[in-house]
Amino acid sequence: MFDFDMLGLAPALNDALKNAKLTQPTPIQNKAIPLALEGHDILGLAQTGTGKTLAFGLPLIDHLLAQPGKPAPKMAKSLILAPTRELVNQIADSLRNLTKNTKLRVATVVGGQSINKQIMFLSRGTDILVATPGRLIDLMDRRAVDMSSVKHLVLDEADQMLDMGFIHALRRIAPELGTPRQTMLFSATMPKQMEELSRAYLNNPQRVQVSPPGKAADKITQSLHFVSKPGKPIKLREILSQDKDALTLVFSRTKHGAEKLMKGLVADGFNAASIHGNKSQGQRDRAIKAFRSGEINILVATDVAARGIDIPGVAYVINYDLPEVPDNYVHRIGRTARAGREGEAIAFCSGEEVELLRQIQKLMKADIPVASGTMPEYIETKKPAQRQNSRRRNFKPKAANGSPKPGNTKRRRPKRRPAA
Repeated sequence: MFDFDMLGLAPALNDALKNAKLTQPTPIQNKAIPLALEGHDILGLAQTGTGKTLAFGLPLIDHLLAQPGKPAPKMAKSLILAPTRELVNQIADSLRNLTKNTKLRVATVVGGQSINKQIMFLSRGTDILVATPGRLIDLMDRRAVDMSSVKHLVLDEADQMLDMGFIHALRRIAPELGTPRQTMLFSATMPKQMEELSRAYLNNPQRVQVSPPGKAADKITQSLHFVSKPGKPIKLREILSQDKDALTLVFSRTKHGAEKLMKGLVADGFNAASIHGNKSQGQRDRAIKAFRSGEINILVATDVAARGIDIPGVAYVINYDLPEVPDNYVHRIGRTARAGREGEAIAFCSGEEVELLRQIQKLMKADIPVASGTMPEYIETKKPAQRQNSRRRNFKPKAANGSPKPGNTKRRRPKRRPAA
């Protein structure tokens, strides 16, 4: 283990780290930063909350400080792609704290905000562009930004980008970037597609791994409550009442469920807000700001927020609904026990979710300790009937010679000849 000042970083970066009272790097930073400073492509695997932003942010800024000259209009020198608006804003805030006393500019582009303001800001050029893939493609199509000068690419939370279908967007963006370039890919889990992604976009990458993919942070205490679906609201209120002032993040599977749950908690006297896909960007930002400041202490969220909340003070994460994607369980509970703190992750499991629980425990290669209840029998939920394929629906069997079988074609009446 070494101190940050032993890395040979630019003086401005060392000053920024000291002002933030950061002296020793985390394990992922300890392994990734020296390799990234040497210019290697990086494939970084680490749990959420372990400091991945500085692991790619410090070497990226150091390289940019060594490159004199302002960015040209509409140009970006480096690009960081992240899956959600919240994560983009979180990354940008961290980087701005590091570049306060430098001339480097950090810009963000996300959906849900004025695209005209983003076009105006990008018209002057930027050193670091942090973006969600969809909005970036919109700006590229409008020729509001030129990516040909990008020599540093970072893919943060790449596994979630795969889950959300952003691989197609990446295929659209990557050919527009400058070459040669340094690419750094960071993820908390390692699905099979990630190997394909690294082979396609990384050049002889150095693999940096500080924990097995899918493993939860060591300082998270996990517990499991087997409870029926109708019994979940009662159990939730019972747990929240035990530590009313603690910052608690509650995960719901659906947008409607999150909103309904939040309104029920508020009606019962709890200080709660919600964030999900039906909320505007302004509403989501205000809710997170209030949660961060302690103005509210319960935030009900869908997985849209699982990667974007970096609040060290979160004491509890409650999985009110288990996620349908096992990896998301790891990301959800990673919102607590951040920056070396301890935290508690509580999960509810009803009969309909037993199979989801099995998949989560298989991923983590460990059972979650049971705090109450007994495992119910798996209740199979009804799935909506699939519509028949239209081609199959219109299929007409044919005889051996290839002509339609008798009885399967409509007879046509012979046309009457007009009377003479």
